[in-house]
Amino acid sequence: MTLPLGVAVLCLGPGGEAVARKLVAGLPGARLHGFAPRVPVADVSFDDTMDHVASLFAAGVPVVGVCAAGILIRAVAPHLADKFNEAAVVAMAEDGSAAVPLIGGHHGANALARACADLLGGHAAVTTAGDARFGVALDEPPAGWTVANPAAAKAVMAALLAGEPVVLEGKAGWLDGLPFAAQGDHRVIVTERAVEDDARTLVLHPPRLALGVGCERDCEPSELVDLVRATLAGADLAEGAVACVASIDLKADEPAVIAAAAALDVPLVLFDAATLEAQSPRLANPSEVVFAEVGCHGVSEGAALAAAGAASELVVAKTKTKRATCAVALAPADIDAPAAGRARGRLVLVGLGPGDAMLRLPEASRAIAAATDLVGYGYYLDLAGSLTAGKRRHDFALGEEEARCRAALDLAGEGGHVALICSGDPGIYAMAALVHEVLDVDPQPAWRGVEVAVVPGVSAFQVASARAGAPFGHDFCTISLSDLLTPREVIMKRVKAAAEGDFAIAFYNPVSKRRRDQLVEARAILLEHRPADTPVMIGRMLGRPEESMAHTTLAELAVDDVDMMSVVLVGASQTRRYRRLGADAVYTPRGYARKRDQA
Repeated sequence: MTLPLGVAVLCLGPGGEAVARKLVAGLPGARLHGFAPRVPVADVSFDDTMDHVASLFAAGVPVVGVCAAGILIRAVAPHLADKFNEAAVVAMAEDGSAAVPLIGGHHGANALARACADLLGGHAAVTTAGDARFGVALDEPPAGWTVANPAAAKAVMAALLAGEPVVLEGKAGWLDGLPFAAQGDHRVIVTERAVEDDARTLVLHPPRLALGVGCERDCEPSELVDLVRATLAGADLAEGAVACVASIDLKADEPAVIAAAAALDVPLVLFDAATLEAQSPRLANPSEVVFAEVGCHGVSEGAALAAAGAASELVVAKTKTKRATCAVALAPADIDAPAAGRARGRLVLVGLGPGDAMLRLPEASRAIAAATDLVGYGYYLDLAGSLTAGKRRHDFALGEEEARCRAALDLAGEGGHVALICSGDPGIYAMAALVHEVLDVDPQPAWRGVEVAVVPGVSAFQVASARAGAPFGHDFCTISLSDLLTPREVIMKRVKAAAEGDFAIAFYNPVSKRRRDQLVEARAILLEHRPADTPVMIGRMLGRPEESMAHTTLAELAVDDVDMMSVVLVGASQTRRYRRLGADAVYTPRGYARKRDQA
């Protein structure tokens, strides 16, 4: 099985640090999570081991803990529910002598334990019976294979372990080490066909079917999805044996084609017209009309055959509805979907948050780990730490924002899985809007069909607000004081509107080396509408080792106290500052206490 990506290697003290760092260096996308009081230098630091492990497990992040197994067991125990969706958890001895998969053995933990043992010259204490005795788990097939009825795996594996006869019908090289019999009450069936469910029969579907599709522009997605499912069912073919959905690249952005791949939960692969035309001698239904329209004599049949390979056969010729077509080809061996054709590209805009990995969403880490290419300002890519290991980096300088977007879209247009890295949140003064603007005003043919997704991040104003207390407890807004892209008069119009509306405000880009007076003008406007002692907070380098928070008032706010690495929070007229435990705390009441007093 392929090793899980983005493993969190936990180190609780100096005794296990050397082992932990070796694991981080050797496991794909691994990061060192260190217990802050004892491991001061780590990719991620934490103070509460139980909460940290529980959070990782709940988020689906695979964990290798260089610590006692009991610590990990107690941490994840409250979250154990569904064995089919558990993240991998492995306990590693501090001396590297033993790796014990605790949870998720058939979801990467067994493979992870073996990889850890190989890296350190130790032993993998695999306890799942099938893996331990035969080195194979029936419910952990190779990539692309599907288990039609996972619940039957336990009974069939138990029969094998008990020495009872189990029959294998069909061929699967990865099962060669199992002691199958010629006759018996239990069976393992390897087939592309649909099989009736039976508690004593485990059905495995190899990825040997390629499903070619075509449709008219703006075909209703349900029409093609229904056709696909009806075609497979009518031919007694299993959806689980479909390795990919294939079509012509002109349909890369067609919602119906995208929906068909999503419905079967398989990759969409694309071919140009010349590649499909090369399949013409093998088509059952060549069409001059189709050739005149798109440059090949058949889309659905040609795409199915191209994806399944030269030795494949067309097992279902073109079937059609009013606006859609599909066909199915059978390959003699497993289809490697990523290599079958050009994949549909994906661009994910990932928000790292302010810098501290503890303030990064688990979804962001998973998105980076899953990417083939990382694009961004070099400093931001560095903030991603060990997640960038093994990825193709595309570094850009400040000021090259549009170039970053276009490069990311180009890479995705080639079929790549691209992460465009942003600090904070991609949708707040960052790259998400620019990507959509470029797609809107200057779309390129190569970007057709590229999936665009946004993974949010914690923005600087949120961190500053949290550090200060709760200055944004009521209505607030954010305003950038940079006039590089927005005229100064527009900025000040917005400041005045926010002042008149009595919003608490977060000022981004408050000053620069050449721009020193916008903050002064904004302060003057605000002083016309709120008290001189209105609380002001200046957060600098938030979420990074150099972080600082300063408190002042609107009257005393000075430009020299602020730089481009700062965010300035200005309270509303009702915002309050008070002392608690020797420190300032700021909040803007929403009125709950007043409402209670009036009740």
